[in-house]
Amino acid sequence: MWGDFLNINTVIILMFVSIVSLLGTLIGSSVGLLIKNPSKRLLGALIGFAAGIMLAVVVFDLIPECIKKWSFTSTIFTALIGIAVIAFADRLTSKNNFHSNKHLQIALLTAIGLMLHNFPEGIIMGCGFIVGGSLGIKMCILIAVHDIPEGIAVAAPMVASKIDPLKIFIYTAITALPTAFGATIGIFIGGISQSVLGTSLGLASGIMLYVVCGKMIPEANTIWPGTTSTLGILMGFLLGLAMCTVL
Repeated sequence: MWGDFLNINTVIILMFVSIVSLLGTLIGSSVGLLIKNPSKRLLGALIGFAAGIMLAVVVFDLIPECIKKWSFTSTIFTALIGIAVIAFADRLTSKNNFHSNKHLQIALLTAIGLMLHNFPEGIIMGCGFIVGGSLGIKMCILIAVHDIPEGIAVAAPMVASKIDPLKIFIYTAITALPTAFGATIGIFIGGISQSVLGTSLGLASGIMLYVVCGKMIPEANTIWPGTTSTLGILMGFLLGLAMCTVL
């Protein structure tokens, strides 16, 4: 009887986590899709804005969280590994013309970093529900808010590539799936090694830093090499700082 109750609760929790993780990402994706046929000025500002938010989240949220859960040395080491891995993937896709479209390549690399980032978030949510319902719900709300700019970051380059809106929705939804997978693990184990969380956060930090600094910011300035792109980056960075401070 207790086993049936636990299974029912587990299914409900997983459905709730999955819906919340998709909601934030798809809201961000919708923001990117609302503006049809954006001008180069607006597109540069939008990609720059998403880059600024992601940079702030990495600097003020991911890296400090990784240091807290692990150590400074380990954080730097795993971030460097993440940078090396994504740089290799970037060079490989460029060399083999995996995507001749730079916007699609940016979207792909961004999605990889975000999926790795979302996995430990899901674990934290799952563990939060095991520790206490209120903690789990709070984590769901925080992560949903954080996922909004992530949805923008994935959607903006694809909007620039004139991809079908339905496909953009599907692709952005896929980036949220690791959250549900992580939540499943967190619920069933009730806790996880700090080194595993630290490794995931460190790798995600390195990957996202590379994508933001090596791809998104240069692309924003290439699309519109003017003040608007720079202002978009700075406004996104300040908003990201505010999010990390308030939430």
